Amino acid sequence: MKKYKVFFILILFFAAVCNIFGQTKTYPFEVKKTGKGNQSIIFIPGFASSGEVWNETVTKFDKNFSCYVLSMKGFAGVQPLADASFKEWEKGIADYLKDLKIGKVIIIGHSMGGGMALAIAADYPELVSKIVVVDALPCLAALSDPHFKSKENNDCSTTINGLKAMNEEQFKQMQTGTIPRLVADSSMQETVIGWSMKSDRTTFAKIYCDFTNTDLREKIKTIQCPSLILLESYFVNFKPAIEAQYKNLKNADMRYATKGLHFIMYDDKEWYFEQLNNFLSSH
Repeated sequence: MKKYKVFFILILFFAAVCNIFGQTKTYPFEVKKTGKGNQSIIFIPGFASSGEVWNETVTKFDKNFSCYVLSMKGFAGVQPLADASFKEWEKGIADYLKDLKIGKVIIIGHSMGGGMALAIAADYPELVSKIVVVDALPCLAALSDPHFKSKENNDCSTTINGLKAMNEEQFKQMQTGTIPRLVADSSMQETVIGWSMKSDRTTFAKIYCDFTNTDLREKIKTIQCPSLILLESYFVNFKPAIEAQYKNLKNADMRYATKGLHFIMYDDKEWYFEQLNNFLSSH
């Protein structure tokens, strides 16, 4: 009888182990992989955008690189997670890179995704070989308020409640008013509006609140890798303020687009691809 009891306990133990290892780890994003190059590129989209924002970019580079395109959970129709935060998303991407074991990666991020690229390169330098920041600043809020200081325990409840109280039509009107100031290419405006309309309202509000409270100006001191900073053409008017924000970033190559708005990959394609080609092919 004792022998059977031991056998039964062993069966239960193996069942528990299989259950633990059979579970796939949850990351705060979905991933689409293409290409089989030795060097990997991680693409992070901007606020409320789909990973599809990188479609044309990936087509240009997946012949020579392995491309991993992230779509953050809660944005653009991807099922949300309960607790979205900029810090948790950063940690989730870093965990994914460690688990993948693909060596040092290139990170290309747009807008909020550019901020994420800076944060990951600063906090996890061992994971990153290069970064490309497409129209993002270390501290967005400091552009309008140079004395900005981020709050330690930032309460996002007012932002979340306010946004959730809007009906669909009110939210659409807000986005329809905002997006043409970010995308000059009129053929892409509806697409970008559509992504925000399909975003989970709580995630949208929480990440917006979180990101506008983020200040990476000191943190970027620890970034060791080459960094290409691509900024929209209008930002040339704020050059001293922007370059002051980036003063702690070593190995930075800062360039201003020749035309268009925030979605540089749509609005100044030729220039954008030329910068990427030169940076990715250099050693």
